[in-house]
Amino acid sequence: MRWLSFYRSAPDRGLGSSYNQATFGYVVSAEQSDDGQEGVVDVGARSDFTTLREAIAANALESLVDQCGDQPDLPLDGLHFAPTITDPKKILCVGLNYKAHQEETGRGGEGVPTVFVRFAAAQMGHGEPMVRPRESASLDFEGEIAMIIGRGGRRIARDKAMDHVAGFGIYNDGSVREYQRQTSQFTPGKNFANTGGFGPWMMTKDEIGELSQMTITTRLNGEVMQHATADLLVHGFDELIEFCSTFIELEAGDVIVTGTPGGVGAARTPPVFMDQGDEIEVQVQPIGTLKNPVVNDVHG
Repeated sequence: MRWLSFYRSAPDRGLGSSYNQATFGYVVSAEQSDDGQEGVVDVGARSDFTTLREAIAANALESLVDQCGDQPDLPLDGLHFAPTITDPKKILCVGLNYKAHQEETGRGGEGVPTVFVRFAAAQMGHGEPMVRPRESASLDFEGEIAMIIGRGGRRIARDKAMDHVAGFGIYNDGSVREYQRQTSQFTPGKNFANTGGFGPWMMTKDEIGELSQMTITTRLNGEVMQHATADLLVHGFDELIEFCSTFIELEAGDVIVTGTPGGVGAARTPPVFMDQGDEIEVQVQPIGTLKNPVVNDVHG
């Protein structure tokens, strides 16, 4: 099943990262739909839940499908996507989690995951612009697999970790390298507004199959920049849950962004950064493709 968040109408760009118009639902295949087209069931309109995170926390996804049925309210084509989880309590990002990325940066290899945080206000959905800030021309791409927590817990054992996962999505951890590298604490470079692409949806584990064979490919204007499979993660999905739940209680709807492969723009000669008019896409097989146009920030 593919679960997503979306806007019933286009949000007011002047409000910035405002999610109060967002709803959520799931994708209905063309074979299921009476009109023969892929569509979306608006679960937010048909239930007492207002966000996907709330439905995950209530362990209600299966019952909501039974309740809401398989006839879509909206066509998938032309949908205005919100970040898959609009209101996560935590977004924990893992750095340096592919060997090739460690080698190209000269960092990592300490034996434990490198973890930093992102804020929900820095996210945008599939199809929404990724914004290069006025303060720097060093906006870089980082295609990643996102893991969405389905059941919370503290000090979760590794052999039980995957029981706590609702599904997986796609993330582009857009990074303003100049600000990331100003100090050893690189939170600012990872949290400029509208730099964290998250979408188009969450695919539940049962539809993915063998998790280690998920394939991630990042393309800039159609050119492949990154490519790897999940079995190349230095710290696997279960280890990340075990580690993160050691220092903080994980909650349903939390997002763990699991790391980017080698090939980032900053490590290339010459460096390749994103600019107005570019299109960046991150494909994770079998989940789908996250696409975002790149624009320059013109706001004050």
